[in-house]
Amino acid sequence: MQPTTTEENNRNQPPPEKFNSSVETGSTCSSITASSSPTRPQQSASQGDLSCPDQKSSFSPHSGAASGGCTSNIISNGQEDVEQVSEDVNRYADSLADDDKSNPPEVPHTVEAFSKIIESRIDNYYSHSGESARKRVKKMTEEDAFFIEAVMRLSKLTNAFSEFPPSETLNRTSFVLQKAMAFLEEEMRFLLEDSKLPPSPDSVNPNTHHHHQQRIAKNSSFSSKDKDSSDHHRQSSSMNGDHNDGEDDFPGYSPDTVTKMNRIASAMISAGYEKECCQVYSISRRSIFNQQLKKLEYDKLNMDDVWRMSWESLETEIKRWLTIVKHCSKLLFPAEKQLGETVFAHHLSLSTSIFSNLARAVVIQFLDFAGAVSLTKRSAEKLFKFLDMYETLLDLIPSIITDDDCCEHELRSEVSAAAGRLGEAAINIFLDLENSIKNDVAKTAVPGGAVHPLTRYVLNYLKYACEYKGTLEKIFEKQAGLDQNHSLCDSRPAKYTKHEESEGESSPHNLEHEASTTRFSVQVVTVMDLLDANLEAKSLLYKDPSLRYIFLMNNGRYILQKAKGSTEIHQVMGDNWCRRRSTVVRQFHKNYQRESWVRLLHSLSHEGLLVNGKVNKPTLKERFKNFNTMLEEIHKIQSTWVVSDDQLRTELRLSVAAVVIPAYRSFLGKFRQYLDSSKQIEKYIKYQPEDIEALIEELFDGNSTSMGRRR
Repeated sequence: MQPTTTEENNRNQPPPEKFNSSVETGSTCSSITASSSPTRPQQSASQGDLSCPDQKSSFSPHSGAASGGCTSNIISNGQEDVEQVSEDVNRYADSLADDDKSNPPEVPHTVEAFSKIIESRIDNYYSHSGESARKRVKKMTEEDAFFIEAVMRLSKLTNAFSEFPPSETLNRTSFVLQKAMAFLEEEMRFLLEDSKLPPSPDSVNPNTHHHHQQRIAKNSSFSSKDKDSSDHHRQSSSMNGDHNDGEDDFPGYSPDTVTKMNRIASAMISAGYEKECCQVYSISRRSIFNQQLKKLEYDKLNMDDVWRMSWESLETEIKRWLTIVKHCSKLLFPAEKQLGETVFAHHLSLSTSIFSNLARAVVIQFLDFAGAVSLTKRSAEKLFKFLDMYETLLDLIPSIITDDDCCEHELRSEVSAAAGRLGEAAINIFLDLENSIKNDVAKTAVPGGAVHPLTRYVLNYLKYACEYKGTLEKIFEKQAGLDQNHSLCDSRPAKYTKHEESEGESSPHNLEHEASTTRFSVQVVTVMDLLDANLEAKSLLYKDPSLRYIFLMNNGRYILQKAKGSTEIHQVMGDNWCRRRSTVVRQFHKNYQRESWVRLLHSLSHEGLLVNGKVNKPTLKERFKNFNTMLEEIHKIQSTWVVSDDQLRTELRLSVAAVVIPAYRSFLGKFRQYLDSSKQIEKYIKYQPEDIEALIEELFDGNSTSMGRRR
């Protein structure tokens, strides 16, 4: 019930400072909470209502000495009499329900005595405020429990009096109740502010933040030098810090302290001081929550600040933001919600409202930063941070859900909208990969036919993008629902559609026919198709057909190995795609052998060596000389070529040796005898089979001495 007009007038008086609820001088009101009321002593049959023998039942509460003497006697008789007075006042308040409300009720002496008992405890606290403050404890004591119960009975009595015409007794009880409420408010503030901040997550410092630290250095320029990154396993930072013993359930408070706050809140609300109770709780908790954010080094940045930042600086702020939001989501918000639900256990609607207001004030700050980031200039390296922020915002929603349907719907909608803007920005960045590939037109070939930086970049980019497969699929589908006129399938190259429809096609460009095909998987295949087309065009920069196939083989093998090595890409592309890709790489291998070694093997042909059944020595010598010259030329050139994949390099050397060495050994064994008598035989037979094998082992090493001589 709300206070009467008299109570409202009394509130205009300066509130008391700190006070104590004890009867005896020097005792302190340490705590006030949720324990059960202390056991009452057995009432004596002769005590009645504890009125003084020289007073009548209609005794005025302000009749001076008589009243004061009665009260002094009660106080001096000890705790048993004080508790008896409290019981008598409670019964008297119950009896007023049946009285005629048009006439002032008869007021027993115990009412004035009861008011003075409560007031004396408060005043006694003032006289020892310094000492009492030092002795304050946070747990509930038996004396605290009695004081709170006494205050609640005084509130009950004041409410009962308010149904009668105004009287001096009503003014008196209202004034004492006001002093008691002021004390409880101050006690609540003390308990709330005497909080230990929960520990910060270890990863709050962006310099030690390891999330995505193994991800590739994403550079918007595809022509920049790129290296393979080590395999990365995405991890969610553990936001749960270690708690102090005994304070695991609440943010910085012991269970005893929370119990005490619960009893104070119940007393204040039942007395009609709901607004004051909620206000002191809200202000204190918001202040402490802001202290925690400050401890986490959270700084509010406006949109201009975000837009002016370099990517390196903004990335650091995003890492900090991610850590803090996750910490709030996993620890601070759930603990804050639990604290409020415990303190206001009997008034959960108030707890919900208080938490919703606090959460909204904090979350709006997070959303402002996320909104500013989503509006920054798009660039490829921002994709993964945008996706991290998107996921973090969605994970935040469950931690701020309350039973307040209106507030919950509004705040949830705002968080979802902010996440949607980040998702849209992320999709646009991912789609920009197509244009980046198309626009990467090189005029100079990569030396030695090595893997092109574009290939490394795109495959690493897809690898990490596929780690967000579930998230990207959701975003793609959501965007498709928002824009029915935009179809990612329509953006596929014609080559994709053609090969997809061809069942027996050996090209790796088509996606497996699966019911689980999504817009994201189609987009990945589209990127692969564009990359193949780009590499095909770049291979034409090589004048040597053999080097052209080495280039295609290197890049094709790299793509295949990356796809097989990444579970995420493999799931998107499928086994059939990998088999087709292997077939294409093998065909590049065969084409290389044909272009490089057929002419060499032709020099070992028997055709034209026999004239009239005899070996033509000049022709034989010329054949050996031609073989030597071509072998040396091939070795000189192809030892500068690069095959970085160890397995592929070994396969190439073995396949060349398997063709060349048996043919040379056979030719040498058959015709060497015709040159044994010749002078300078070493001029023609320069190499033994093992020498040729050694030369083949030196191919594809990327020897810099002749690098770039021929492409």
